[in-house]
Amino acid sequence: MKFSVVTISYNQGAFLRAAIDSVIGQRAPGIEVQYIVCDPGSTDDSRAIIEGYGSAIDVVLLERDDGPADGLNRGFAHADGEIFCYVNSDDYFLPGAFAAVAAQFSRSADIDVLTGHGLAVDARGETLRRVWSEPFSRRSSAYGAHIQIQPSTFIRAESFRKSGGFEVADRANWDGGLVASLFLSGARIAVIDAFLSAYRLHETSITQTGKLADAHSRSAHARAVRLLGREPTAADRAIAGGYRILKHLRWPGRTLERLRKGPLFGRQE
Repeated sequence: MKFSVVTISYNQGAFLRAAIDSVIGQRAPGIEVQYIVCDPGSTDDSRAIIEGYGSAIDVVLLERDDGPADGLNRGFAHADGEIFCYVNSDDYFLPGAFAAVAAQFSRSADIDVLTGHGLAVDARGETLRRVWSEPFSRRSSAYGAHIQIQPSTFIRAESFRKSGGFEVADRANWDGGLVASLFLSGARIAVIDAFLSAYRLHETSITQTGKLADAHSRSAHARAVRLLGREPTAADRAIAGGYRILKHLRWPGRTLERLRKGPLFGRQE
């Protein structure tokens, strides 16, 4: 099975090697990896790091883009694998992730998107706590009660192309928007019960700083409109609260870990 992996890199040289190594390390008998790295203009040592990997990176795009979603679309335009995935330059895959995903896709020909669990780690790579992807439903996503661990998400190539890819205008939650687009274009989404990636929180990460909180709210509203087919009402806001409560009751062990170690993704989690 061939995976096409895209990394968008911008001034994350401190973490970039870990991301690249985690992709290259997935290569194994039966697991082919096409690796595409996009850097729109880093001013730190990122480009030197990328150059140092030589042919281990199959495609390097050093061109300006119109934000992260556009960079990802540009990267996937060069992809020729069966399975698409993407990892930010400050995150990384866990060993054996691709082998587990390939086995699950081989067993489940009716599944188009697999999303697994992950670890939240700090700048040093020390685990803060576990994070879980949850079964997708139209309403849970519309109501902000659905978590999908982005670097643990794997998509069949034909489904990605059918969805239209990432919404370039979305500068805050392009991964959640992609999952909505995949669903609306007919993709069948399932959870693989495995920990596949590490999601890094550090002083400049979007999640840690909350610097895109307003844009994230606008993105979540737009996604709700798409999935509900209408503007959300006051009743929807009340129902959304119920969805979040039910989610925590459904997985009490996860809720307990969240309470003990603290939330990572704010209200949605």
